[in-house]
Formats: sequence, C-alpha cells, structure tokens
Amino acid sequence: MAGRPITDLGTLKALAHPLRMQLYRGLCVARTATASQLAEQVDEAVSLVSYHLRKLAEHGLVEQAEAQSGDGRERWWQPASNGVSIRDENFRDAPERAAAHLAATRLFHDQRAGMYRRYLDERPTWGPEWNSAAPDNESLLRLTPAELAELAAELLALAKKYDAKGKAAEAAGDTEGRENVALHVYGFPFRV
Repeated sequence: MAGRPITDLGTLKALAHPLRMQLYRGLCVARTATASQLAEQVDEAVSLVSYHLRKLAEHGLVEQAEAQSGDGRERWWQPASNGVSIRDENFRDAPERAAAHLAATRLFHDQRAGMYRRYLDERPTWGPEWNSAAPDNESLLRLTPAELAELAAELLALAKKYDAKGKAAEAAGDTEGRENVALHVYGFPFRV
C-alpha cells in the first residue's frame, strides 16, 4: 500500500503487463514463492513465469528471497518493497508517458474488477460471515480536489492500520478465520 513510487516509464511498462501484474500481486499476497508455485496459480508454464519474474527483478520490483526449503534448486522470490505507488503527476509531462500511465491504470482496474467478479461468482462458497462483512458501497460526494486528496490519505492510513493489525495478529499465531482481503477504493470526479 503506497509503497515504492514508480516514476520511470520502463518500470511502469514492466509492471503493466497482465501476467507480470498477476505475478506481482501473487507475490505480495504470498510474501515469498517459487516460479513453480506462481505458475500453478496463474496456469502458465514455469519457464514463462521465470522469465517474467526476471523482468520484474530487472526493474527492482521483485527480488530473490531466502530459500524456504532444503531444495537448493528452487529459487524463491519476494516483492522488493511493500507495494508500489503510481501517481498521475509523474507521467503527465509527455504524451507517451501519459498514454502508458493510462494503459497501466486501465489494466490494473480491469484486473481488480476481475477479482471482484470472481468473488461475486464464488460468493456462496464464502458463507454468511464473509458476505455480510464484505462492503459494497457507493458514496456520491461534493468535494474539492484538496478534500478528495485528504479523504484518500485518511482511507489509506486506515487501511494501513488494519493491515498492520492483521499482520501482528497473524505473527502472534492468530490465524483462525483469517483470509486475504482486497480493498479497492476509487475516488474520481464526474459530471451528470
């Protein structure tokens, strides 16, 4: 969440590849994984996954992790930072950069929407506790850009608080009922 700032076009393009973004997201969730484990998750060949992990590593997005097993042939990977942050203001200075940022943003949104559609399709398997707890809200507000930025910062701080709380509880052995949770927040101006 709001981790390493991505400001260069090469790194943005490296991450804005559909399979690479899936692999990156998978590593952020798993914290560490092998190419074989990730290949199984995304239903792709291990050699292809290894290639894309190396491309992500070339841009400092992932890095080799300490081995998690005794098999010395396995190469373990982890995210190189606690997430990434990609901001519009870093890419609006040239048409090629703005177009690349827009394409990346659309890809990220499409993948997030796909995650949510999958949850909706699988909703009956999650049970009433999860389905009651999962928010689905829309708020139509009248704000200035400064107020929207303030709201975004407060929401991010709140999400970070709950992320730290969950990680601390898990580290203390409280894993009962704990699942991965995606929180997608969009705030944007619109006219009717």
